[in-house]
Amino acid sequence: MNTKRQLIRSGLGMAGAMFLFGSSPLRAQTPWRPTRPVTIVVPYSPGGGVDTLARLVAKELSRILSQSVVVENNPGADGLIGSRKIAEAKPDGHSLLIQIPSLTLNAHLPGFKGIDPATQLMPISVVATLYGVIVAHPAVAGNTLAEVFSACKSAPQPCSFGTTEAVARLQGQKIAQDVPNLVIVNYKGGGQLTPDLLGNNVNMAFMGYTAVIPHIKAGRVKVVATVGSRRLPVLSDIPTARESGYPQLESETWYGLFAPPGTAQPIIESLAAAVREATKAEDFQKGVASLGGILGGNSPTEFTDMVKVAMERHAALVKQFPIR
Repeated sequence: MNTKRQLIRSGLGMAGAMFLFGSSPLRAQTPWRPTRPVTIVVPYSPGGGVDTLARLVAKELSRILSQSVVVENNPGADGLIGSRKIAEAKPDGHSLLIQIPSLTLNAHLPGFKGIDPATQLMPISVVATLYGVIVAHPAVAGNTLAEVFSACKSAPQPCSFGTTEAVARLQGQKIAQDVPNLVIVNYKGGGQLTPDLLGNNVNMAFMGYTAVIPHIKAGRVKVVATVGSRRLPVLSDIPTARESGYPQLESETWYGLFAPPGTAQPIIESLAAAVREATKAEDFQKGVASLGGILGGNSPTEFTDMVKVAMERHAALVKQFPIR
């Protein structure tokens, strides 16, 4: 203790004493780095928005972390299978999950059993926020949300509405209030829904813009509304659901990274810092912009708060619109 007091009183000062006695800010800020390849599990099929963003961020994280970051698709049960895989993974930073707000609806799905991964997983950071779109096959009458819904009400055969995850299923239940004969068809991911939509086997769908970009450009599907709080810059002529008279369909989707429960805080903070750095990369920014998205990169605490808000909001909504 005498030596420590002498050091502090001398020209070395407090910062030097902290360094010598193991409490250095420099040491506390030393980033964690992976020692082997990192896997990001996508709990949905390839080809959708979650998969696309996972690959965008994996490329940047590989560079930042100086280690391979691979994407593994593990679809099934509305994202529950892949989410549980990471909830049960070793908490060493080498196994991560990318998920969307539907994670917070798992416990409300029919037949749900076991532990809810949303209550176990550790939020790291939001990669980006994207807006969904409501699209229809060109053969469906109408070009606006109201026109399409009106056509479905009077159609001789019920219209079908495709969904790919739990939040979309919740949106489908909301639409069913206005279109009582609507048939909701659930898919494991956009990669499976898209072919049926292109073939008009399912008439319309709630999807991530990412999954249908080429088909929109080719005229194989039409966008009748976006569901964010503002118009997409890449679809500036398409009104939002709120503008179309359906404010109950407004929804914004965060895409965030999670770690297994019990992951040490230095690992969480280092990964969050890596995500923040990734969002500064030109290629990543261009990729997110092409999807009409907003860059992420928030703190673990901020992301945790977002997850809590989604859990509370969805718990209230499913009481009004049960997921079937």
